[in-house]
Amino acid sequence: MKHLQLTPEDVRKGSLILVNRQYPIDHALVQQNTALVPIEGHKDIALASCPAVLLTALIHDCGGEGTIVPVSGYREVSEQQRIYVDALHTHGEAFARQFVALPNCSEHQTGLAIDVGQAAETIDFICPDFPYEGVCQAFRQRASAYGFIQRYTAEKEAVTGIAHEPWHFRYVGAPHASLMEAHGFALEEYIDFLRAYPYPDNPLPFVHPQGNGSIGFVSVTQTGRVLQVPECWVQVSGNNVDGVILTVWD
Repeated sequence: MKHLQLTPEDVRKGSLILVNRQYPIDHALVQQNTALVPIEGHKDIALASCPAVLLTALIHDCGGEGTIVPVSGYREVSEQQRIYVDALHTHGEAFARQFVALPNCSEHQTGLAIDVGQAAETIDFICPDFPYEGVCQAFRQRASAYGFIQRYTAEKEAVTGIAHEPWHFRYVGAPHASLMEAHGFALEEYIDFLRAYPYPDNPLPFVHPQGNGSIGFVSVTQTGRVLQVPECWVQVSGNNVDGVILTVWD
């Protein structure tokens, strides 16, 4: 066994952080702890290093080269502010609230979110076309195998507070994307679901093509917490609400 020191900062960073109007991010903290890289073939669009590599692999796997294009990845807080104001002035408040997050309430500021579109001469930056057919649907169906989820679906609008966005995908990693897909969870629901599986008393076992293990929620107070964990691969991600999620691979 080894000791794992958890701090309040750990709650605010990681691939499972929940970002919305209720739970904005600490942009400076996330930026400080996120290594950004350009997406292959798209030097002006960046993601965190792991999802950037996996996005390229996903597009290749579904045969999407030349058909599926990244439209918007990581955004600075100033860019998110500009996009929101432009949408407000151009389309009105109702549209802006539905499709554009307020600064520090956008997943794009994490480096974990990507908007993708079907290649065309002109692509709408806010609402790119990404249909439920052909290679775009093949991308969608394979996304969870690469750690991505379609973040804002029509049936979860009441949960997420965001209108249906067929083009917006969020990296949460393995095995979480597959579990969320199997249970039909939005990220908000998945965060709540995991609280029923505290670590180390009652973690949730999982079976995954990359390996088996368990997932457990750990509440973290302002004074932090020290845990004993196995001498194996342990991933730590905050939920940006009240604790961290441990993914322990056997």
